[in-house]
Formats: sequence, C-alpha cells, structure tokens
Amino acid sequence: MSKIASAALMAGFAKTAEAVHTHGHHESVLRSHSWRTAQNSCAYLLSSLTPNMRILDVGCGPGTITADLAKAPEDVLQKARDHAAAQGVTNITYAMDDVLALSFPDNSFDVVHAHQVLQHVPDPILALKEMFPVAKPGGIVAARDTDFEAMTWFPESRGIALWRKTHQQVARSNGGQPDAGRRLLSWALAAGILKAQITATASTWCYSTPEEITWWTSTWADRVLSSEFATSALERGFATQEDLDAMSQGWKTWGSQPDAWFGLLHGEILCRKV
Repeated sequence: MSKIASAALMAGFAKTAEAVHTHGHHESVLRSHSWRTAQNSCAYLLSSLTPNMRILDVGCGPGTITADLAKAPEDVLQKARDHAAAQGVTNITYAMDDVLALSFPDNSFDVVHAHQVLQHVPDPILALKEMFPVAKPGGIVAARDTDFEAMTWFPESRGIALWRKTHQQVARSNGGQPDAGRRLLSWALAAGILKAQITATASTWCYSTPEEITWWTSTWADRVLSSEFATSALERGFATQEDLDAMSQGWKTWGSQPDAWFGLLHGEILCRKV
C-alpha cells in the first residue's frame, strides 16, 4: 500500500462561522482549487507520511488534495465526496466543523494539514492553537499558504496589478491576511509552538506552458467578475464594475502573450509535536 493512499481517516472543513472565504465557492473558484493535488500542493509533507496514519485535512475544499493524501459549505463537501468516490477512495470521512473550535479530542491525528486556509481565518494563531492539540504526540501540524504580495508575472499588466491590489483590500476587509505565507512561522511561534519543533520552508507554483496559462487566465478572468470577490469589491467600494472588467480583460490580454509567465510563492510549516 502506498504512503499516500494509506491514510485511515480524513475530515474536511468548510470555512469557520467567523471566517469569510474571499473568493467564495463559485464554479470558477472550484475549477481553480480542483487543480490542486498532494504532489503540487503539499510536497513538503509527503515524505513524512507513513501507512495507516490518521490525517485531518482542514479546509478540504473540493477534496482533490484530501483524496490524494488518502490513496466548506455542504455543496463543496459533496463535491469532495464525489471526487473521492470517482477516485475509488473509501477511507475518507467528511465533516463540517470550526477550525477555531475543533470538536475532535486531543491526540486524535497523526497529521493535521491545512492548505490555503489560514489566510482566510480571522485568528490564524487561534486556529493553530486548535490544530496542535488534536495532533498525536510525535504527530505533525502542516500548513501552506500563498503570499499575494510576492506573486510575480511577465509581461507587466495594469489589469493584473489592479486585481492584486483589490484582492488584498477585499481579503483584509474580510478579516483575512493575503500575505499569510510569510507569516506562518511567526503565527506558529505565537501559538506557543517551540522554534525547535518547526520546520519553515517555501515552494512555488509556476505557470508557463500554453495549457497552464490558458487555464490560469480563464479561472481568474471569470473569478474577478463572478465570484464573491467581485461582489465584495463592488459593495465595499474597492472597485467599480469598470475596474472589474479591466481586471478580467487584463488577465485575458496577458494570457494571450507568448511569453506569459506567472510565479506564486508559498510559505510552509511542519510543526512536530513531541
């Protein structure tokens, strides 16, 4: 049995009652999230997995990473269940819970994993304080988040630059932290985890092939017009409809360039419980 497919139990979490996911769960958002796998989104964790581990996947979204490790609102969890079933993965349990007040007993899981979750949580330090106790002694708490300020692309695009600025405004108005990646180590220390127990690393996503650029461009060109991001930006005065149209067109124009390239930096932490 492979390491990845041997997880005995997983549980997926939608957003907490207090947290607001900046993008919501529009089809264009789930299309983007469904691209994520254990290999491209938590390679830093894979070498620590062993057979028969119990793994808690906090904020599972559509469940693509969760299913890989084993082989949100209820509609998102159903997509996760459907994906697992399509993959023939049966050793997963999906549940709704609050990462700021986890209902699991202490010492329940070998691994507690959160991917792109802490950036949306109003109190990420409290979230880590909740995640760490439910890990078993000798277990791991793993988190990975992107850093929007550190995103970079070429050719330059005013529309994409406006998108990033507006995204940061919307995310912070939701109580989130869009540059979470650089803060993970600090948050773990503030949660009371000792520096000697923490391994902090970084990794990237990079889109450069025609297929990758087409996919990445299409998801964001749609998201800036149709997701919760668009609604919030308009309602809170961070953007006009003309601005959103300019962002969407900016993505399309940028993506049509033969030398289009996009890089995303992610911060990572592995916290080992002694």
